[in-house]
Amino acid sequence: MDTTIVSDILERNGNEKDGLIATLGDIQAEFGYLPEDALRMVSEKTGKALIDLYGIASFYTAFSLKPQGKHLIQVCLGTACHVRGGHRVLDEVRRRLNVEVGDTTDDQQFTLKTVNCLGACALGPIVVVDNEYHGNTRIQKVNSILNKYREISEEV
Repeated sequence: MDTTIVSDILERNGNEKDGLIATLGDIQAEFGYLPEDALRMVSEKTGKALIDLYGIASFYTAFSLKPQGKHLIQVCLGTACHVRGGHRVLDEVRRRLNVEVGDTTDDQQFTLKTVNCLGACALGPIVVVDNEYHGNTRIQKVNSILNKYREISEEV
């Protein structure tokens, strides 16, 4: 981990306790997750206890303590998505990627998460990949959705 990046972020956010969410957000944007060394550095510079930083990082679902894949897949399991087959869609994504919820594929391409609601209940079940919504997802559509992002990864 490049400590100068974390130092710059802390300096930009004022090294103050009040800017912790912004600081952690900037660190995650830079590294793709919150490395332990970065959290220790934030703790030292702000005087905030490391346990409190872990509490913040684990409370907000936007933060991750583990490296994330290039593509974030979120499957909605809210009530509307659930009754329309969200769990079956999730099972198909898990099977096709050979990954469990909260984990990243071995090739570091995909991280799979679930959410309780994405606010588009009429389009359920919903799968969101990199902030792109795929509504009315059925298990038959999962492979084509995943292939779209595999192709994007290959182009880069």
